[in-house]
Amino acid sequence: MAHPLTHDDPAHLGPYRLVARLGGGGMGTVYLGRSPRGRTLALKTMHRDIAQLADFRTRFQLEADAARVIGEHHGALVVDADPLAETPWLATEYVLGPPLDEAVSLCGPLPEATTRVLGSRLCQALSQLHSSDVVHRDLKPSNILLTATGPKVIDFGIARAAGDDRLTRTGAAAGTPAFMSPEQATGQEHSPAGDVFALAGVLVFSCTGHGPFGTGQTADLLYRVRYGEPDLTGVPQELARLLQRCLAKDPQSRPGAGQLAALLHDGDDAEFADHLPDAVHAEILRRSVAVWDVRPARSAPPPEEPAETHGRPSPAMTSRRRLLALAGGGLVAAAGAGGIWAWTRPSGSDEPPSASTPPPAAPASAPEPNWQFKSSDSGAPTPLLTERRVGVVVAGGKLTLLSAGGEVVGTEADVWSAAADEGRIHGLQGDACELAVLEEKTGRFAAPVADVRDLLGSDVTGPQVAKILAVHKGTVLVREEEGGLRRTCMALDAESGKKLWRGKISHEAVVVAKAGELLVLASASDGEVWAIDVETGKEAWSRKFSLGYGREIRTSGADTEGNLYLNLDEIIAVRAKDGKTRWRFGKGRAHKAESSDLAEYGAPVAHDGTVYALESGNGVVALDLASGKLRWELKLDVASRIPLDAVPVVGDRYVYFPSGGTSLVTAVDVKKRRAAWTSVGADKEAIPELAWHRETSQLVVATDKRVFGLPLK
Repeated sequence: MAHPLTHDDPAHLGPYRLVARLGGGGMGTVYLGRSPRGRTLALKTMHRDIAQLADFRTRFQLEADAARVIGEHHGALVVDADPLAETPWLATEYVLGPPLDEAVSLCGPLPEATTRVLGSRLCQALSQLHSSDVVHRDLKPSNILLTATGPKVIDFGIARAAGDDRLTRTGAAAGTPAFMSPEQATGQEHSPAGDVFALAGVLVFSCTGHGPFGTGQTADLLYRVRYGEPDLTGVPQELARLLQRCLAKDPQSRPGAGQLAALLHDGDDAEFADHLPDAVHAEILRRSVAVWDVRPARSAPPPEEPAETHGRPSPAMTSRRRLLALAGGGLVAAAGAGGIWAWTRPSGSDEPPSASTPPPAAPASAPEPNWQFKSSDSGAPTPLLTERRVGVVVAGGKLTLLSAGGEVVGTEADVWSAAADEGRIHGLQGDACELAVLEEKTGRFAAPVADVRDLLGSDVTGPQVAKILAVHKGTVLVREEEGGLRRTCMALDAESGKKLWRGKISHEAVVVAKAGELLVLASASDGEVWAIDVETGKEAWSRKFSLGYGREIRTSGADTEGNLYLNLDEIIAVRAKDGKTRWRFGKGRAHKAESSDLAEYGAPVAHDGTVYALESGNGVVALDLASGKLRWELKLDVASRIPLDAVPVVGDRYVYFPSGGTSLVTAVDVKKRRAAWTSVGADKEAIPELAWHRETSQLVVATDKRVFGLPLK
């Protein structure tokens, strides 16, 4: 319930003393606090990095406003807020009751009568929101607290005015997949009818312990929400018929919140507490007592790593280490030639590491692979991930489907191009270049939905016909692979194969990122980067950058804030929605690549408020996501020659940097700011393509010789 404060948590927010942590996530932290008069409160903050972004600060203000709209009867009373503080905060009453998901987990599914009165009360809460033109957009069991006086709806982090989609285009989270409405899952307007859809899912969970669309990877959940029938197993028959109406795919077919409240009400006007099972009452009482047992506590800071000297550190060394720790620095160390070493220095300083400090131990070897697949076919394999399958490789026209353990579960011949999106594999197969989707259960393609050769009007057969550039938002972007410098490009509906639009596109164009409704493309010949609307094919923006011929721009995709990070002679942060520059990094730094075959910067990757990239001749640079300022840097010998097409990935703990030769992958622990391990490659093994498979906690590595999975738990 409550956890000690960390060593770097603030002692106060405004006039309120912080006592403990209640929870946290990617956006911020929730604390237990006390007012000067002893009142217990919940205080929500934003992470400082996110708070620097105007869109997210506006979102925080809207959250406070929405919490005030719902009021203390249906929500947590807003006591105070300061959205303009350096670290914005919101103080509400501390609600003495468990979230619905915890209540069901502890006490079992709720009886039908309890579920009905719960739903009726929640309809009243939604009606109050909707009457003020506010939609919640993230109604789910964990956002509903059960108290003796009734349920309370919390967490309005993505609530907004109906019809206002400005803040959904920032790249922030837009809901919880298991309880999203179909229209929300496809990026359309989430109206009050969407909240009704989510409420129906909550009530299914209340009386069964499971959601209407099951569990699993995000892509599968969104697919079921959009196209699948809800699982109402265990829902009482009469209630199931009502919830079926609320779960209709068409928003117009759902009842309104007020109408639903009347349909759920069974005529029993007893107090809400009278409907709660005894076990839920006991949990409410336990929490009411436990909150006063919480005593202020703070975890100790992580211990400093001891200086690696043969004797006691000198006072000068000790002072310097303390200064570096206070400045957010890391271990001061050096290594011999060819080693991997780290240092911390002020931005722009050329001061070398202390020569008196002995070298740290070399990074450990990588974990042994869980599995390894070697293809006898020509051509470099490419990993394409789904929920249940770790890798799909296309080599020499043969597609091989692998299980989580690396076992071959299916193969298809004559697959000339394939791409994955939302956990589904789409491929072009056969002489007619037919578009089809791969079925995971069978490892085979379903019936084709389009004859791409016929749609292109081409008389060419085989792999020269077409290539899938990308699959995005249910649209497959295909380009013909024979012809002039500008070739025919088509967008096809992934489900029906219907042609959506047709145009011309450079033969060198590659898709480098997906952002909202946009696909961002780049060309190797002239440094041009542009974005097109995937639904219409219309160009949203275009820019040209200074770039040597043959030097492709690579990115790790758009981050959650909707930004791209381009690796040119500088790192350039670009807004994906309009192509405007946010910041640049690298001017004046010594980082010249040895040849045109190497990059001055590797493809940057963003994670948790920081952008990481390899800098030629130096190592890893860690930049502030909002400003582009250098936070810290780490010397790595693999940065002496950065391949043009090396794209890193981010896992739960490490950033993984690919390279060629003997050091295939280097894992960098970004918290400890050191190289954790290196995966050794075979002689002349090509630069790997990396893919992070969260479902099985594996790093999938694909070179020209093999595909293997590294365990990362």
